Amino acid sequence: MDVAAPSLPAATGRTRVPAWRRLLHSHSGLIGVLLTAIIVVLAAAAVLGLTPHDPIAQAPIDRLQGPSPTYWFGTDQFGRDIFSRSIAGVANSLTVAVVAVSLSAVIGTLAGVSAGFFGGRVRAPVLAVTNVLFAFPPLLLALALASAFARTWLTIAMAIAIVYIPIFVRVTRGPVLSLRESDFVKAARVLGFPTSRILFRHVLPNILPIVIVQVTLSMSWAVLTEASLSFLGLGTPPPAPSLGSMVLDAKTLVDLAWWTMAAPGAVIVTFVVGLNLLGDGLRDALDPRHGDSA
Repeated sequence: MDVAAPSLPAATGRTRVPAWRRLLHSHSGLIGVLLTAIIVVLAAAAVLGLTPHDPIAQAPIDRLQGPSPTYWFGTDQFGRDIFSRSIAGVANSLTVAVVAVSLSAVIGTLAGVSAGFFGGRVRAPVLAVTNVLFAFPPLLLALALASAFARTWLTIAMAIAIVYIPIFVRVTRGPVLSLRESDFVKAARVLGFPTSRILFRHVLPNILPIVIVQVTLSMSWAVLTEASLSFLGLGTPPPAPSLGSMVLDAKTLVDLAWWTMAAPGAVIVTFVVGLNLLGDGLRDALDPRHGDSA
């Protein structure tokens, strides 16, 4: 599993180009922004109940109809609109991913910063837990955690969060080790600044770009993990639509009705590719080595 490559800000006398401009001028960043925005807008429409059809309402008379002006992505074996179910599934996946990545980012960043800045007795237990969690394949660990508790979207989110906490520990600890020995941190200590001020005014702002990029990449992994758990029967519980469970249901129908699998599969691919491209664009945009203009 890849993690965001850490990079630290460097002082420069040149004019700084705003990060959002660098993001939009990047081909991968622009495509990522557009794809992610489309998916998020569709998910918001599903949350607001603006889908063309009820995503869980069955219409047996319309079962297994192909794509048409009435049913854009066709219908499934129960006559449910696949387009409405797909964007509702995106909304559910996005909810799980946002909660999971938020928890893992906060806990992992705090643990990584503490282990890197304080070292000693703080570093040992943090690295021990991190190494234990890294010893398990991510999907297998999420599967074990999800199956150990009652199946709700919150327990799924917490299981995914535990899996990704070690990644944030790793990507934040290394830069903090370098920052701890930097001149401005040493100067702050000499001036008698409290540790909390050094951390929140000097250390955390310098690692924030790394965390932002890692959050974006982890979002795509969390969406894939939630879809994988749903495909295995341990994801978002029914009747709530889930992209993974839609692919599972379509497995026996693909020869008869190809659209039942193609539609949710295409949505997953679009969402994950958009988030990955957005992460790549953010990594370049927030890298100070690419942020100067003459």
